Amino acid sequence: MHWLFGDQLGPHFLTPGEAGPGPDTPLLMIEARSVFRRRRFHRAKAHLVLSAMRHRAAELGDRVTYVRADTYRQGLERAARGRPVGVHHPTSHAAMRLVRTLPGVTVGPARGFLVPMADFAAWADGHGGKRLRQEDFYRWVRRGHDLLMDGEQPAAGRWNLDHDNREPPPREVASLRVGRPYRPREDDIDEEVRHDLDRWERDGDVSFVGRDGPRLFPATRAEARRALRRFVEHRLATFGPYEDAMLAADPAMSHSLLSSSLNLGLLDPAECVDRAERAWREGLAPLNSVEGFVRQIAGWREYVWQVYWYFGEDYRRSNALRHTAPLPDWWSGLDAEAVRANCLRTVLAQVRDTGWTHHIPRLMVLGSHALQRGWDPAAVTDWFHRCFVDGYDWVMLPNVVGMSQYADGGRMTTKPYTSGGAYVNRMSDLCGPCVYRPGDRAGEHACPYTAGYWAFLDRHRKLLAGNHRVARPVRQLDRLADLPQVREQERARGDTPP
Repeated sequence: MHWLFGDQLGPHFLTPGEAGPGPDTPLLMIEARSVFRRRRFHRAKAHLVLSAMRHRAAELGDRVTYVRADTYRQGLERAARGRPVGVHHPTSHAAMRLVRTLPGVTVGPARGFLVPMADFAAWADGHGGKRLRQEDFYRWVRRGHDLLMDGEQPAAGRWNLDHDNREPPPREVASLRVGRPYRPREDDIDEEVRHDLDRWERDGDVSFVGRDGPRLFPATRAEARRALRRFVEHRLATFGPYEDAMLAADPAMSHSLLSSSLNLGLLDPAECVDRAERAWREGLAPLNSVEGFVRQIAGWREYVWQVYWYFGEDYRRSNALRHTAPLPDWWSGLDAEAVRANCLRTVLAQVRDTGWTHHIPRLMVLGSHALQRGWDPAAVTDWFHRCFVDGYDWVMLPNVVGMSQYADGGRMTTKPYTSGGAYVNRMSDLCGPCVYRPGDRAGEHACPYTAGYWAFLDRHRKLLAGNHRVARPVRQLDRLADLPQVREQERARGDTPP
């Protein structure tokens, strides 16, 4: 038998090849209830994952044995009955530990990524294995896969078009004038999943956070392909300039919303970047938008997957800043109504209602607040994993520990990604209606991000003084006449909702 995990749902997991199943190999899928008991997941995420698994099983028909069990181990024992089982490389350390302890299970190479893990390890070892710059890796992938290349040179002579992709949102508009993102239609399988989740909650078996309205993200290969086509044809052209911008009433803007489809295995990254490059070469989208999209998939997504395995399980315990504060209940419960700061309230409500926000709210609103408050990076990582529809351990561990919380001390990134309210004000329409003022550090209207930024630098000035990316603002601390007031104000604020 060949075992398909719930994030290995696309056709590229069944094509012949190294350790791949033959065309007639019986297939196995296991729905393990214990997954939802261990963590308090977002309800919309639980619905999406189970819907995708059950839709895939319905497509595969009699070829697949679909087992609903308490644990993976029980499901495997019930279905395999001692027969040998093959499986593609799982996507988490925990899953890999499990399959390695199961008798008769053979693990093959990973699928769903562009670079074989051995090739990355060789590349990383060649760079000393320490400061592995994503930009260097991205260029290596571009060359190796002939992505946006003109011979040996990058298209139009530039590797990185980030400078063209940092525009604030258009002023005086509530949303971008772009085609709407693809939205799937629910069916009987979605209804069955929602009925089961309701029953599990009523029985006290599991507990969720967030809201589960009509499904917003693809659960089948056909839906994912429609979403990709809609993005490339109607949204890709305007993606680049505003990819770092935020609008309160338009959380999707021109973003692709394909991350959950990629991470469920419904789409292959190669088809996504190839489709985007074809749009540029056919004159349907500008290079800066296409390069920005390719960078997200062939650059950052691929990089995060690779360093997750290269750094190993000890990376999870990284805590260079020694942050240990627990997550407050209002944050864990997605209680947006408890928050007064408009940016944080808006973004937390988006997570509560959909299980998704794009990368800048994640990094510069949610992650920045957690970093400034000194919350335990492992708890923050777990929260992102549970509360986002595209959240998986391999995704969130490097993104949160390495980038968002700077817990590895700079192993992945060159500086902590946090800022005062001026950044949010420049890149969004979120500050205008807020009770706080982005320019105020202290006093009744002190912005929690502005005050939090200076308090964070003050707490860690000894560590950060030698970092050339933030040395200048650290030196400015001694010129802040109100720094003692800011310190006392932020100590008193603690973890109360800002």
